Amino acid sequence: MHAWVESEATRIARRAERELEALVAVSSPSGDPHGAEEAVSLCAALLPDDADVERVPSSTDGYAADLLARVHGSGSGRVLLLGHVDTVVSHDGHRPLERKGDRLIGSGTVDMKGGVVLALGVLDALAARPEDFAEMALLLVTDEEWRVGGLQHAARFEGFDACLCFEAGQGGPNGEEGVVVKRKAAATLHIRATGVSAHSGSAPHRGRNALLALAEAAQRVAELHAPAGPDRLTVVPTIINSGEAFNVVPPSGELFCDMRAETSAAFESVLAAVPREVDGVKLEPAIVRLWPGMDAREPTAPALARASEVLGRPLIGVERGGASDASHMATVVPVTVDGLGPRGGGAHNPDEYILTDSLRTRAEVALALVTALLGMA
Repeated sequence: MHAWVESEATRIARRAERELEALVAVSSPSGDPHGAEEAVSLCAALLPDDADVERVPSSTDGYAADLLARVHGSGSGRVLLLGHVDTVVSHDGHRPLERKGDRLIGSGTVDMKGGVVLALGVLDALAARPEDFAEMALLLVTDEEWRVGGLQHAARFEGFDACLCFEAGQGGPNGEEGVVVKRKAAATLHIRATGVSAHSGSAPHRGRNALLALAEAAQRVAELHAPAGPDRLTVVPTIINSGEAFNVVPPSGELFCDMRAETSAAFESVLAAVPREVDGVKLEPAIVRLWPGMDAREPTAPALARASEVLGRPLIGVERGGASDASHMATVVPVTVDGLGPRGGGAHNPDEYILTDSLRTRAEVALALVTALLGMA
């Protein structure tokens, strides 16, 4: 392994656990500006002293501003480090960091505060070597988990040589170090139902039941679920809301479905499968959240090969189904690599965790990749 990579990864790992404990202690559910401000402030305090810090408006109205830090050097090459500080965990469900065996358990550890801590460590390590780059940037957003639209900052990084996103890491099929270079497209299908209310005891026949219509729509679209098919399409109804009282025929409601596929074109078949009327209930389907797919296998292959030599062990590109801001960034920065965070599991779950040892091994991976990208080896 490259000596600088080994020594800096060890240094990053020594401080990462302490910094992660502080960041996880901040409850920052997506959509809560106060929690986001506290998390961003903590991250800002961990930046290199010579970083230029900017707060840029979030891509989502009402959210706390995102954090953009830049470190300028005298060399060549510009690399963006990318992450988010929001979680899906409510304040009531928040769990501070707990050490148990080989795991660090807590809200947002793997998705993705562990990755944020590693990104901060990588930026700090590079700041001490300004002759090796022209610009290192770190973008931490506050709205990744619940954002409906795109990442409005993506265009400003056009022309960067690479983007490294620090979502959770994973291994390859034979135990290799893996980084994510391919992701499915992701979308949210929303169906609004409009029926007619009526007394459910004395005159149910006068009503038009929105709940039953939505249930029928859920069954119809779920029949298109075909993860082994040519589009690898998954369609999963996730939320249904309908009804206002136990003794009233529900006059309205809404259904949400999560969709993933190789390309966004596959979602049109799901939209077309939604009936526009069921037993007198009007149904209005729409795609309200659409994230592009990502396929950076070809443009990232040379960098992964060089990074494997720096790392002293194989580093391979893998695929992941979940959406990420790396998908948005890959549309303007072809060399986009994701999954550079620590390894763990249980994302969006009360038992979310990272493997303690992976703070060091994944710091090695990230530093090896930066070394390869900037020609530092």
